[in-house]
Amino acid sequence: MSLFEEVRVDEVPRTLRGAVARRDSLATRDWVGSRLARRDRAAEIADLTPSELADFAKMLDRQALTTLLTLLPPRDAAHVLDQLDVAAAAGILAALAPDDAVDVLQSAHSERLPEVLAAMEPAAAAKVRALVRWPPDTAGGRMTSAFVAIPPGLRADDAVASLRRVGGEAETISYVYVVGSDGQLHGVLSLRGLVSSHPDTPVGQFMETRLVSVSPLTDQEEAARLLVEHDLLAIPVVQDGRLLGVITADDIADVIEEETTEDFSRLGGSQPLDMPYLQASPTLLWRKRVLWLLALFVAEAYTGTVLRYFESDLKEAVALAFFVPLLIGTGGNVGSQIVTTLVRAMAVGGVRLADVVRVVRKEATTGLLLAAVLAIVAFGRALVLRVGYDVSTVVAVAIAAIVLWASFVGAVLPLLLRTLRVDPAVVSAPLITTLVDGTGLLIYFAIARLIL
Repeated sequence: MSLFEEVRVDEVPRTLRGAVARRDSLATRDWVGSRLARRDRAAEIADLTPSELADFAKMLDRQALTTLLTLLPPRDAAHVLDQLDVAAAAGILAALAPDDAVDVLQSAHSERLPEVLAAMEPAAAAKVRALVRWPPDTAGGRMTSAFVAIPPGLRADDAVASLRRVGGEAETISYVYVVGSDGQLHGVLSLRGLVSSHPDTPVGQFMETRLVSVSPLTDQEEAARLLVEHDLLAIPVVQDGRLLGVITADDIADVIEEETTEDFSRLGGSQPLDMPYLQASPTLLWRKRVLWLLALFVAEAYTGTVLRYFESDLKEAVALAFFVPLLIGTGGNVGSQIVTTLVRAMAVGGVRLADVVRVVRKEATTGLLLAAVLAIVAFGRALVLRVGYDVSTVVAVAIAAIVLWASFVGAVLPLLLRTLRVDPAVVSAPLITTLVDGTGLLIYFAIARLIL
């Protein structure tokens, strides 16, 4: 009976550490081969100290190490790889799919990369080098070279036979790519179309030539959007007509998760984490948040400057101060709602720069409706506080104007940033609130001077 048949899942982390401490190689190999979820494995690996991790890696054979690296996130796999000597690391990476090997190498210590590549088998090293030269957040950095390609003159039955021979080495066989001798991509075949065609028909006669493809420098988020938009299982990466690799649906799922996590972090006013939250130290969380908070603090300081400038107005009509939090809070809320909606719509390709007029028109109409409702409520609230009809009118008009202004800023700013090649998610809810606060006060006091 193995170790994992004797303990409950919630006891495994303690048992793993105990197995490492006892140098129990059988127990550690049982841990790798168990059916624990991937996240559980990652959490337990991260719980080990560097010395325990080194002992753990030494007790696993090559097969177990290879299995472990395929199950762990790249960052944790890199921690394991860093405990191995160059020859062992090269052998393990050669057994991984090329794109998985690149992910691990890019997360490992950069000074080891040339040594490990030099120690790998030439064929495997060539595949890794072809991928590692592209930035990790591009289509080239996400693609794999493990795809099935056949020449256009091959008959359908010969293509099926080839697929049987090499299909196990490919990351996906849902699509078979038709490639010329010069590497040029001619078309693609679905597996269903291939097996249902006449055996003697050359594949070039029934391949699909209208392809959706991306270049290796295409942003990974754009590649993910295209794959989802066209309901594909894989998308080819092409440069100058030559097929370099493919991005599969499972890679795209990882991209979507990463990009969504990044956008949510920025919308909350923080730099995204490059590791699971529970593995992040308080120091790391502090570093990710403090710069944003300092920037927002400095930006928010001009709100006090505006109040100081209108100090005389406040002295003459003290009642105006009662409504400052209400007005700037409402403006920030309106802007945050629009930014959150727009950033998400832009992420899934639902809104582009060409739609700016439609977006502004839509948000202006919505802003007018919101402004009418909020102005009536604000006027009634001011009357309840018995500040007089003149101040109540100022509050009602000001809140309507601030809502319209926040609607315009929230509609235009994300699209403007996308034009400047800046991630629109940086227009986070705290940032848009800060921008609207000061300008909202200017609008409020300007209206107060006009009416009062």
